[in-house]
Amino acid sequence: MTRAIFFLALLLPCLSLNASNFPRPTALEPAIQFWVKVYTRVSTNQGYIHDNENLSVIYEVLDLPVYASRDIRNQKTDTAIRRVRSALQSLGNGKRSGLNSTEAAVLASWPEGTTSKTFAQAAERVRFQLGQSDRFREGLVRSGQWRPHIREVLARYNLPKELEVLPHVESSFNPEAYSKVAAAGLWQFMPATARQYMRVDHVIDERMDPFIATDGAAQLLKSNYKVTGTWPLALTGYNHGAGGMSRAAKALGTTEIDVIVRNYKGKAFGFASRNFYASFLAALEVDSNPGRYFGKIQLDAPVAYNVVTIKNAVSAGALARSAGISTDLLKEHNPALRDPIWRGEKYIPQGFEVRVPTGQLRRPLSTTVASLSSDARPAAQASTSGKEHRVAPGDSLSSIARRYGVSVSSLMAANGLSNHSIRSGATLVLPGSQSRGETLTAEQVASTRTRLASAQPQSQAKSPSQSQEYVIRNGDSLWSIARRFKVSPQQLMAWNDISTKKPIQPGQRLKIASAS
Repeated sequence: MTRAIFFLALLLPCLSLNASNFPRPTALEPAIQFWVKVYTRVSTNQGYIHDNENLSVIYEVLDLPVYASRDIRNQKTDTAIRRVRSALQSLGNGKRSGLNSTEAAVLASWPEGTTSKTFAQAAERVRFQLGQSDRFREGLVRSGQWRPHIREVLARYNLPKELEVLPHVESSFNPEAYSKVAAAGLWQFMPATARQYMRVDHVIDERMDPFIATDGAAQLLKSNYKVTGTWPLALTGYNHGAGGMSRAAKALGTTEIDVIVRNYKGKAFGFASRNFYASFLAALEVDSNPGRYFGKIQLDAPVAYNVVTIKNAVSAGALARSAGISTDLLKEHNPALRDPIWRGEKYIPQGFEVRVPTGQLRRPLSTTVASLSSDARPAAQASTSGKEHRVAPGDSLSSIARRYGVSVSSLMAANGLSNHSIRSGATLVLPGSQSRGETLTAEQVASTRTRLASAQPQSQAKSPSQSQEYVIRNGDSLWSIARRFKVSPQQLMAWNDISTKKPIQPGQRLKIASAS
């Protein structure tokens, strides 16, 4: 009977808007308060050395050099972690007298009577968390510009209004945010997941457009809820994958988020996934009471836009000139358009919605577009011959980009690269070498990725021959599988000779190289 009720809960989700959508279990309270402190008390020039399971245990606040390089900052955090770990090991060996300052502070961080065994185990759980107070405050200010649209989209999809604070956790409401694992935009979509809801290629990247990406995020969240049956699991699935959370619930026989966070030991269900829901609740608390944490804050006002759908491909430069605005202004408010369009190598494609602030226009944008000459609105896209570059010894992405007058980012985008690793003998497609308005097919991108991966040295490209196999399950995506195994979707596609054009299927086997 219990099992039947459990699966019924998964199969019959309810999207009603009420407080029970986002329960706040007592067991999660230490984690929630930890994230409130991270968001409000320590800046990005500070951080906490803490226990990664019992988040009520904070050993020290670490100050970081403001203008130091990332390497120097990392060295300081590593030194602090080793110092605290050493103190825990001493306490784990029974030391209680003659303590140095670190040992005394560590001892005081735990309740009186904590056992030596607990200290010894805690020595393996020391972690550093960078502060976010300045970033969160900036995100609050920025949120004013996007909040009305986010609320409108959530209401359209009948989703809880509380979800509007999720960008605090993902990007601090920064539409230009780009992570080291290639997640991008206000909602931090990975490329493979984004392509289920929007266009992402080397000409158009709709992840960077807050309006389009918000619609995609709403669809993804609604899909997660249908798969998992509860909002705590659906939100955690935004980080870990809805399929992964369904398996966690099935493995433990419960959908209670606190039980899953405490007891689930699934592969790749690490610190970020275990804390995702708690960090969301913390963001919700701070966002609901900004004055309590930051004092008076003036939110950015939404920008009023004149929007027109392009019926025929059009030159960005010609459109800007005809509208009487600068190309920079047009670029600023249409962030989904990538460099080839602004360099004039591509046209703004048919069907794209162009936005310009109403106050910057002398006449309606639709009138401007209609008045453009045929040269600016070609009946057929002009074509150029395909160009490639074979990587020579000593080449780097930056040197190749300089040689051909393109940006490194566009070179990476055109070849589906997630990092700067290339090797002699690889062949790179040059941005702008396809016809205007044309994009690489998924097969071409996958083929390029495969060629580049096979040309990389063993230290850069993991060999599928040293791999494990993963059987795809319901709810999986390339994005969620990549996150679970700490690899990129591009690597998965290269190792398995697949592309985003044909969806992966439950039961399909993927090769996954051993993590470095």
